Amino acid sequence: MTGLVLESSTTSAKAMIYDTDTGRVEVRTAPFVFANGDAAMQDAESVFEQTAALGRQVCEGRRVDVISLSGTWHSVMLLDKSLKPVTPVYQWPYTGAEALCAELRHDAELTGWFYRRTGCMISAIYPAFKLVNFKRQGYDLSRHCAMGQGSYNFYRLTGQFAETACMASGTGLLNTHTRDYDDEVLQFVGVGRESLPRLKGFGDVQPLSEAGAAALGLSAGIPVVPCGADGGLNQTGAGADTPHIMTFSAGTSGALRLAVEQPVLADDRSLWCYLSPASWLAGAATSGCCNCVDWARQRLFGGASYDDIEKGLPRGPEDTPVFLPFLFGERCPGWNAARQAEFFGVTARHDAHDLYHSVLEGVLYNLFQCYRKLCDAVGTPREIRLSGGILNSEYWTQMAADIFEAPMVCADMPHASLMGAATMGAQALGEKFDFFDAQAGKMVYPKPEMTPRYAEKYARYLEAYERG
Repeated sequence: MTGLVLESSTTSAKAMIYDTDTGRVEVRTAPFVFANGDAAMQDAESVFEQTAALGRQVCEGRRVDVISLSGTWHSVMLLDKSLKPVTPVYQWPYTGAEALCAELRHDAELTGWFYRRTGCMISAIYPAFKLVNFKRQGYDLSRHCAMGQGSYNFYRLTGQFAETACMASGTGLLNTHTRDYDDEVLQFVGVGRESLPRLKGFGDVQPLSEAGAAALGLSAGIPVVPCGADGGLNQTGAGADTPHIMTFSAGTSGALRLAVEQPVLADDRSLWCYLSPASWLAGAATSGCCNCVDWARQRLFGGASYDDIEKGLPRGPEDTPVFLPFLFGERCPGWNAARQAEFFGVTARHDAHDLYHSVLEGVLYNLFQCYRKLCDAVGTPREIRLSGGILNSEYWTQMAADIFEAPMVCADMPHASLMGAATMGAQALGEKFDFFDAQAGKMVYPKPEMTPRYAEKYARYLEAYERG
């Protein structure tokens, strides 16, 4: 069986062709070209066309038996009733609804009610509040439809207005407990079910339409699996669909995810609870991760390589400043998009290497905050699988193991969300997708002499966090 996977991520298109008989895999990526240069607001048709063009390249001249899709959580746009976009796609980094959300969060009863029903905090990243913001801007939601980029790609390929509960769980419109749209939440937002995609399972495949076939250079009728969310598919692709295995994704942003048997909600609303293809998914995400490190690399070292920078880094945390990694606002645990980054304890003796070291630390301390919240809610995981840009730095990877005081499995799977989508494509045809070893990669163990040193520094971080 040969399958095609298409993914529209926040900043790039990805396409993968795979063969379950031979184990052959080919992945291509291409950065999106945005007319306005803003990844937070995108043209849906352009993103689809760029993604489809990449898919056409990767499958040219090949037979394709199934197509599966991956897309980002938390995107939304308005369309007219003929499903033609009338607004850009607003991706998760878009914070235009933050003033609205800050206003709503003053109502503790409302905040708790929304969180308990949806597993989502009142936050500008969620489509529910982007829709409320649309309404405040004068849009009549009853005269429009709403969906994200991944579901729009599915529509363009099949003509079907549908999405998975996995994707919908990141909108703030789905009841986490029932896996269906929440009518009370819909009423609060002011949007009707008829304006939202019909909920489908991953097994509810639809035939590739003539228009979709033309876009991909394939024959019509090929089964297309409804789009899943990249974060949920990442869990499947990493082989972490069973409880007690945590994925630690350190990419542009940071995310900790753990499969759970029942919905898990934190008393302080510091965690979210969505759906993966196989289970509920408890987790936390931060806005700052590799994006903070890239900022520091450019501003402090003019874009020098990670290896060159790390040659001059201090060997310990004691005499370096504390960094709060909120260059792009705060998601978990405090959900304060207006929060700003800060250095604490900078003196004349500190140099660029000290500051860079502090940025690496600060990103991990924020994620460790989230990790402690997650452990309090569901227990300590038996295994942590580390992936993303952090693996490009042995120094930073070792620091993660030391701060978390836990071994890290360096997951040698750079495209876990694509692998997860491929798994769903194979399952849709009754095939087994098992020739990828999700556990490949070396183990990194914490150094006993370092963990107490980082623990003391983490205490200083928490003091700065409370003051900041």
